[in-house]
Amino acid sequence: MIDRATSMNDLTLPGAEYYRIRVKGHLAAHWADWFDGMTITRLDNGETLIAGPIVDQAALHGMLNHIRDLGLPLLAVDRAGPDEDVNRERS
Repeated sequence: MIDRATSMNDLTLPGAEYYRIRVKGHLAAHWADWFDGMTITRLDNGETLIAGPIVDQAALHGMLNHIRDLGLPLLAVDRAGPDEDVNRERS
């Protein structure tokens, strides 16, 4: 079962790149505000997928700093193409 937190991910941000950030552990839904409109998906394998638009490299680094501050081990950061489903877990 996949547990997904709601977000403002449907908004289009001009110039934004779409990213999938995978971390070890489950991120509680109340942290969603810290991740500025990203979709937080808790996966069955005990990982969390944080996906959505990030406006620039500074915002990406800020997002990674939040992950570090929460003590979550970073597993992967993938930039998604414009036609890819940003919420899909990569194999």
